[in-house]
Amino acid sequence: MRRPYDLPSLTALACFEAAARKASFKDAAREMNVTPAAISHQIKALETDLGCSLFVRRSRGVEPTEKGAFLFLSIRRGFEAMSETVAQIRDRRDTVDVTIRTTTAVSSLWLTPKISAFWKIYPAVTVSQIISDIPGTSGPYDIIIHYGDPGENGLEHRILFQDRIVALGTPEFAAQHRIASVADLAKVPLIHMSNEENGWTTWTDWFQALGCAAPKGRGFYVNNYMIALQAAQDDVGAVLGWDGLVKSVMEAGRLVPLVPQSVPSPAPFHLKIHAKATGQARLFADWLVKTA
Repeated sequence: MRRPYDLPSLTALACFEAAARKASFKDAAREMNVTPAAISHQIKALETDLGCSLFVRRSRGVEPTEKGAFLFLSIRRGFEAMSETVAQIRDRRDTVDVTIRTTTAVSSLWLTPKISAFWKIYPAVTVSQIISDIPGTSGPYDIIIHYGDPGENGLEHRILFQDRIVALGTPEFAAQHRIASVADLAKVPLIHMSNEENGWTTWTDWFQALGCAAPKGRGFYVNNYMIALQAAQDDVGAVLGWDGLVKSVMEAGRLVPLVPQSVPSPAPFHLKIHAKATGQARLFADWLVKTA
């Protein structure tokens, strides 16, 4: 019988994921409670099936090849999605009034402080967060906080806020690179978001919106916005900041605007509300919109 999915052995994929994440067959074997030889056997079988090398073997571990890194990223996303669904199924849904899904950045920078303020007014309403940087609307939820065009997907949505996008760095970074203009900014190290699925405005987009050529400085690429902000605070480079989202970071002085110019965000942050959202969820949604 033909399999519904064109996939290699799931055991081999699990062994590969562990080895790529740990950068070691030995550590992967310890995690999976098998021998290193068993991990090696599964990886060799997977490489034979795919017709390519997935690792460069080194004396102190292994490193994914380009194709191996591509496969690892895809498997990791799949495992994260499955893990999230399993966690949701295990949750005691009857004890939660509101389930809200959002990204790591929105949760850390904006939502969690909002929930603390909400509980001071409505202490009896229980709120559960599902944190995921994988786009989508799978799994049980009442509300999703989303960045981008709300679209016409049949879901009720409400606008939270629409930012201006500013160039941020530490005061020390600005002084070190003598940044006084957008032209100066184009020459300094910049931190780029490489996760295109979230639709983030890129540095090239930002410069073009100001009528300037694309930047020529060194680039540091990450696929997580919280890591990008931390790298900027560590003086790795300048980062783009959505001023409403990173307001707390700016108010604390950890990052400051490097130039006076900014561009309007092309899309808002908004709520998507499930058709079967609870009454408490709609209360929470109304409160979020009012206080945003």
